[in-house]
Amino acid sequence: MDLKHKISTLAAQHQYVKDNIPREEMICEVVANKEAIVARCGALATWTPPESTGRSPKDTMIVMRPESRDTIDWSSPNNIPVDEDTFDQIVRDAMEILGKEDKIYVTDRVIGADASYALPVKTITNHALTALFTDNMFRPIPGDIDQSIFYGQDFYLLTLPYEKLESKKYEGKLRKMPGGNTSDMAVAMDFDRKIGVVFGSAYMGSVKKLMFTVMNYLLPVNGILPLHCSANEGVHGDSALLLGLSGTGKTTLSADPARSLLGDDEHGWGDKGIANFEYGCYAKMIDIDPAKEPDIYDAVMHEDEHLRHGSIVENAMIYPNGNFDFFDDRFTPNSRASYPLRYLKNIKEASVSGHPHTILFLTADAYGVLPPVSRLDPEQAMLWFMMGYTSKLAGTETGVTTPQATFSRFFGQPFMPANPDVYATMLGDKMEKHHTSVYLINTGWSGGAYGVGNRIDITLTRAMVNAALSGDLRDVEYEENTLFHLNVPKSCPGVPTGMLNPKNTWEDKIAYEKQAGILAKEFSKAFDKAYGKKNIKYSIVRQCPGK
Repeated sequence: MDLKHKISTLAAQHQYVKDNIPREEMICEVVANKEAIVARCGALATWTPPESTGRSPKDTMIVMRPESRDTIDWSSPNNIPVDEDTFDQIVRDAMEILGKEDKIYVTDRVIGADASYALPVKTITNHALTALFTDNMFRPIPGDIDQSIFYGQDFYLLTLPYEKLESKKYEGKLRKMPGGNTSDMAVAMDFDRKIGVVFGSAYMGSVKKLMFTVMNYLLPVNGILPLHCSANEGVHGDSALLLGLSGTGKTTLSADPARSLLGDDEHGWGDKGIANFEYGCYAKMIDIDPAKEPDIYDAVMHEDEHLRHGSIVENAMIYPNGNFDFFDDRFTPNSRASYPLRYLKNIKEASVSGHPHTILFLTADAYGVLPPVSRLDPEQAMLWFMMGYTSKLAGTETGVTTPQATFSRFFGQPFMPANPDVYATMLGDKMEKHHTSVYLINTGWSGGAYGVGNRIDITLTRAMVNAALSGDLRDVEYEENTLFHLNVPKSCPGVPTGMLNPKNTWEDKIAYEKQAGILAKEFSKAFDKAYGKKNIKYSIVRQCPGK
């Protein structure tokens, strides 16, 4: 009996299994099990152990098997291999614990709003809160699931958020902790056998991101480009994608009253267009301002009877009266909330759209040297897609006193396991086939680096975004920024012409040249480190700043 069949048997024959129970019953189980408490608004509040306030990338592993060895980029620091025997041992340990539980919870959902490539996922867990999280985040099984390329190839996910591995049993097999002990946590996935396990990580994002890593590996083989992005659609059906790392404004800019949101984090671009992977959102809550992000705030904080609410607030301060304090980050700055997409006001419920007219790459350049808006041709777009640039700010981390370049390949490095040329080439091909325009939007600094210049005003950024989405930037005159290999418009509706060339905004032009040179060298070093031995086409390589 193979491992997957054993898991299926466990789920079917457990003495007391809560199999796809109604949402209200899930919520009732969460409260009865004391896995969360009911906040004043009706949402559920929960806290994890300190080691589970975020993902654990060093404990996140991929099974290295002959079938897929050459299709995974093992040089990427986030693609950590684990051998099949160790993975199987972890799964067997998980099954043994689940088999002894008084009750377990099973949910059957899919990842993907496009039924032609929706991936069925069976989650088996000993915590009702995890089951509810999958109900928030993963999609119901569509009636035409038999049309999916993954029909009959269900992915099985075992989750034991509060259990721990027996460290001594895994000595020499899992990583050594700083104190010398072997890790007691594992987030691992086998792409070939379609099995995953979350063991010892109570951070709910571990469940979400494991499944999206799986999709980001499986889809390109089938001609579908996975993208770590938000997506929205205009009144005429014109869709747009927004890619950007934390702090670049992706969530804020994708929430547009004139455009319907498809999703805020993960999408696929296939033959019919784009489709959201998710059924919900997993938003950062620290410092959330209801005046600036009213839709997200209301999705989490609207008042309702708790059995109908079901939003989950993770690791946020809450007072005895049941009110949250989202400005208190003493436990973690990574407080999160999971809620169904339908709790937002301006959405497209089907979460699918046609081929994107426009793609925006967002970067918050704290060096203050990138143009606020640039147009990218296919080779330039592939390069900036591969680099996934933004910058850390002085003062945001201990020891950071000047801007620091940050690169996350494809704007989602930890979750993009395939070889880099696969994602980059697919983007370029789809851009050309569907005549998609790509723009780089700098939401960072102008007139100087962080501490000297000013952050570009959100109203000006929105004007640039609107100009890109409306097509107003397609036919304007451009000039080339030769250092960064960018096409910079000479005019943009609603934006002062003088700020479009960043050098114009600096009083000290020599200082600008020096700062720009520093950033270009950071690009070149980062590219050589990540892709120097990857046989990337020269037409792409020469678009790298500093080359």
